[in-house]
Amino acid sequence: MGGLSLGTALALFGGVVLLALALHGWWSMRRAARRASPAAEPAADRVEPSMDGALAAVEAEPAALRQPPRRTPRLDALIDALVPLALDSPISGDMALQHLPPSRRAGGKPFYVEGLDTETGAWETLQPGRRYGELLAGVQLASRGGPLTEIEYSEFVQKVQDYADAVGASTDPPDMLEVVARARELDALASPLDVQLTVTLRTNGVAWSVPFVQQVAARQGLVPGAVHGRMVLPSEEEGAPPVLVLSVDAQAALAAMGDNPQAAAVRQCMLTLDVPQTPATTEPYPAWHLMGKRLADDLDATAVDDHGEAISLHAFAAIGQELDEIYSRLEALGLAAGTAAARRLFS
Repeated sequence: MGGLSLGTALALFGGVVLLALALHGWWSMRRAARRASPAAEPAADRVEPSMDGALAAVEAEPAALRQPPRRTPRLDALIDALVPLALDSPISGDMALQHLPPSRRAGGKPFYVEGLDTETGAWETLQPGRRYGELLAGVQLASRGGPLTEIEYSEFVQKVQDYADAVGASTDPPDMLEVVARARELDALASPLDVQLTVTLRTNGVAWSVPFVQQVAARQGLVPGAVHGRMVLPSEEEGAPPVLVLSVDAQAALAAMGDNPQAAAVRQCMLTLDVPQTPATTEPYPAWHLMGKRLADDLDATAVDDHGEAISLHAFAAIGQELDEIYSRLEALGLAAGTAAARRLFS
């Protein structure tokens, strides 16, 4: 799955009919090309659906994606392939933890193991000092790297079987072809809803030093991120992804850490909103729009799209209306923006 930038979304508003035709029958088709990662995908090879196309795809939700009620704190029947591990008798949390594989990934997909606490009767992440009467393993069906593959699922099943043997459990994994088909369905359904809005702030005059951009950003409440060249607007929710990300060229940011930080100059920076990662109730789009305007004023910059064209207020308003629909459709699917399931799927 890959995100839509602001400029791309604007440019594609007129292509609704053609995109709707292209999406017709998506549930029975295999993608012609796989993405290794969104960042590595060549722009020329990318065909990005419009937001209207996303809404049409959601309305055609296949039956295979209608899953039973969720029953665990992390594993989710909507986005995970689940494998129960039946135990002859309860085991300690220490034993369950001791035999977990060193890497809980199958290829590029994470997997998890949870336990049914014999005392509380609740499913939970494995904890020492507890006892579990049942275990449940699950591998994520899709991510922004694409759907779960046959090879990844086979690796997962093998790791689960080895784990089951170690803790004295029996397993009955779902059929590989059914799981992989479901993963492709989920990936095809989610991809059109994967919206990442980026506006470029381009200087109207002289280039900026990286410290100057950081100083201006700090006045607007942004703080240094974990990656060089990024400042973020933190979420009020502890442990949640940032609401907004402001980025400058990473090489310039590294150079700014040297003996002469003023020598590292840039002429633009990008403000990004990762739509599925933040709850709609926190109004992240208005925050993104307002932050972009304030930064543009303070930096003496112009907000431009992917093609270098200045973005009008009308265009901002149109995108905001489309995002309201995206948020509604995500919620209708049980993947409301900002929920644990959405954050895992769109990562």
